[in-house]
Amino acid sequence: MAVAKKRKKFFDAEIPLIGKSTQLLAFEIEELADRRIKYDLTRMQRGKNILLDAVVEIKDKIAVAHPVKIYLLPSYLKRMVRKGTNYVEDSFDAETTDGIVRIKPFLVTRRKVSRAVRKALRNKAKEELLSYAKVGTILNIFTEVLNNNMQKTLSAKLKKIYPLSTCEIRILEVKKRTKAPKESKEKKIVKEKIVEEVKEETPKEIKEAPEKEKKE
Repeated sequence: MAVAKKRKKFFDAEIPLIGKSTQLLAFEIEELADRRIKYDLTRMQRGKNILLDAVVEIKDKIAVAHPVKIYLLPSYLKRMVRKGTNYVEDSFDAETTDGIVRIKPFLVTRRKVSRAVRKALRNKAKEELLSYAKVGTILNIFTEVLNNNMQKTLSAKLKKIYPLSTCEIRILEVKKRTKAPKESKEKKIVKEKIVEEVKEETPKEIKEAPEKEKKE
């Protein structure tokens, strides 16, 4: 008799960062461990050409993709730079509460400016981003960038030096994790509710039994 060949099948992989899931092809779910995936976030970002690079972790037979890198495509950045403007770039590592990330800001001025102004913008941006990252987790930093909160805050601070037409994080990349990725608040709330429900459903006789034994 001919032995039936194993066929690959699709497994769901959760992406907590964006609250969505994607399907990956494999024989068994364990094969997905450490697999790198790319997810296009252009639609979610309303036309901003940004890609997510994530790595899959298998825990309790569930595939979860943790962010490793998000980056803007060069074609999008070229459209942001117009004639009569200057752009400012930088690259540095920032320490978070659970690791180290590499941040590459991308700034575009409204008009052409001197080298001294560009240097002041670069230094101030680095200072603000380092302090911003220091108090957050890796997941929080990625979320802030995707929600455009970090860029808005940075743009407001740099406006005092010179107004910008574009303030973006060109690349955000995880360089080192010192702790395992934390569970989302939603999952924690669900777990707490389950524990509370179990406690409530526990019969009084079982709860009181240990106390009676102690008295005897």
